[in-house]
Amino acid sequence: MREVAIVAFGQTPNRRKELHRNDAEMVAPVVAELLKGAGLSRRDVDFTCSGSSDFLAGYSFSWVMAIDALGAWPPIQESHVEGEAAWALYEAWVKMLFMDEIEVALVYGFGRQSMTSPRDVMVLMNDPYLETPLWPDAISQAALQARALLDAGLCTERDFAEIAVRNLRHAEGNPLAQLSGRPDPDELLKAPTIASPLRKHDCPPITDGACAVLLAAGDRARALCRRPAWIRGLAHRIDVQALGRRDLTHSVSARLAAEAAGAIGTPIDIAELHAPFTPQDWILQRELGIAKRTIVNPSGGIHQGNPMMATGLVRFGEVAARIIRGEADRGVAHATQGPCLQQNMVCVLEAE
Repeated sequence: MREVAIVAFGQTPNRRKELHRNDAEMVAPVVAELLKGAGLSRRDVDFTCSGSSDFLAGYSFSWVMAIDALGAWPPIQESHVEGEAAWALYEAWVKMLFMDEIEVALVYGFGRQSMTSPRDVMVLMNDPYLETPLWPDAISQAALQARALLDAGLCTERDFAEIAVRNLRHAEGNPLAQLSGRPDPDELLKAPTIASPLRKHDCPPITDGACAVLLAAGDRARALCRRPAWIRGLAHRIDVQALGRRDLTHSVSARLAAEAAGAIGTPIDIAELHAPFTPQDWILQRELGIAKRTIVNPSGGIHQGNPMMATGLVRFGEVAARIIRGEADRGVAHATQGPCLQQNMVCVLEAE
């Protein structure tokens, strides 16, 4: 199989509401800057794949309008994933492994949560017969998972607060971050609960934003980037949909994906975890076997911003960017979608 690497990454600043820009207007500057930085034109991209959700946008084929950001000419070979854009990266990666004519691929994702209520929209990912009619919103489902961890004696609410503090402190150095600060865990624990035991700091912010990554194969990657972030392993797994049929204190699919990607039992410098809620961050660290020496979410993680349907792809880009800049040699990127960590993707990236 061919070697494939991430050679460039870009994203918009994370904002609570983009009042004056539609999807195409969010994506266009990110893609333009990405290609310009790599010294490429749109004509040099062999395959384009995107990830988004019509449910979030509130109308059908919203992703078609976003293609306007790429220009009408020249014609492109294009695909789309109705979901988290990290899965669009997976599609592009698989194509590049086996199709020699694709040397450069562009992957982008975008989400505008301000257009709707993501807390309610995401309920539609649940079992349509037994769970969706009860309408357990996304925060309430995450609260059930958090409560299961506490009742099992595996962790405490202070553990959740410390994860939030870590993310917020890391986000302080990120100019694109939506949130940052240096709060104290005790201070956070004084806040009222939204859905017990979750507080505001345990939950993701409402975010509008977009991101894009550029993939290249073999010697083309070396020509485009002095220090490419090579994909050494990439896998995704899925748990059963029904919440009542799985142990919410674990994520079997995350562990299996990490094992298949080769992420467990090897030295990792940094890890970017797509954990929408702080208890899920705690679960993922355990399932992926994250060592204490590993820097977790150096970008600020979910507290950096949550452009839903692009947040997972941001995790890939953040790891790759640090490898490209020489700040890390080996990292793990994680993405998830579905209720309570139902679907998980894990990628190992490293310098040559």
